[in-house]
Amino acid sequence: MAMEKEKEVNLLVITGMSGAGKTVAVQSLEDLGFFCIDNLPPILLPKFAELLEQSEGKLRKAALVIDLRGREFFSSLFDSLDQLERRHGIHYQILFLDASDQTLVRRYKETRRRHPLSPDGTPLDGIVQERKLLEEIKGRAHQIIDTSQLKPGDLKKKIAMRFSHLDQSGLAVTFLSFGFKHGVPIDADLVFDVRFLPNPHYVDSLRPQTGKDQDVAEYVMKWTETKQFLEKLTDMFSFLLPQYSREGKTQLVIGIGCTGGKHRSVAIAEYLFNKFKDQERCRVTHRDIEKGG
Repeated sequence: MAMEKEKEVNLLVITGMSGAGKTVAVQSLEDLGFFCIDNLPPILLPKFAELLEQSEGKLRKAALVIDLRGREFFSSLFDSLDQLERRHGIHYQILFLDASDQTLVRRYKETRRRHPLSPDGTPLDGIVQERKLLEEIKGRAHQIIDTSQLKPGDLKKKIAMRFSHLDQSGLAVTFLSFGFKHGVPIDADLVFDVRFLPNPHYVDSLRPQTGKDQDVAEYVMKWTETKQFLEKLTDMFSFLLPQYSREGKTQLVIGIGCTGGKHRSVAIAEYLFNKFKDQERCRVTHRDIEKGG
């Protein structure tokens, strides 16, 4: 029997390259309140669906780690997932964790672990073989995170940003301030450059402060170009956000960048968050605020 809509479970399937961070990911999801199971054979997915139904809606967020440790069961993954939707009405997403070959080799050498597909060979032999075996599921993944440049703490933050909204409905909007000198965020859907605005960094009394401080915010907001920019930007978002939501998009990351990510971008991101927080599910985060202007 199909599950009733109000009891529909958000199921996240975590897979990807060995050594790419699946353990960190599942720990992060546990912190977000997900019911997590590591290394579940895909053939047991229908039984897991029955468990979810028997919970009578108490388990609304679940995450399963499914990877090549399952070996002969792994090939049945897509059939099992199709059964979840067809027979149980459970919506799922696939998260694929990846990293460069060089990064994975380095991690295996640091931990002195053997690759599961190359217990008697080099780590690279197993990595190359695994990458070929996972091509299809990577192609069907809803989200892909490359962890090559991410520390465990960075991956945890990224997981929280992407999946903390799954127990809610509608569009989740994140206003993300950043500094261009620290790199453009790779997970931003839209990016806006506010480096054309007067810079508080060159005002001695404002330099130590951030865009979250009132003096800096007032300085950024007082200029005619700031007011015109925000008027046009809020008008565009007022149009775009309902369109994204109607199209079925569940999350939107809007990057606001200045030079260092401490003053202008922070003030603008805070302004936009306060402008739209009553209309959409919004959050604001400041990636580079502690790194200096």
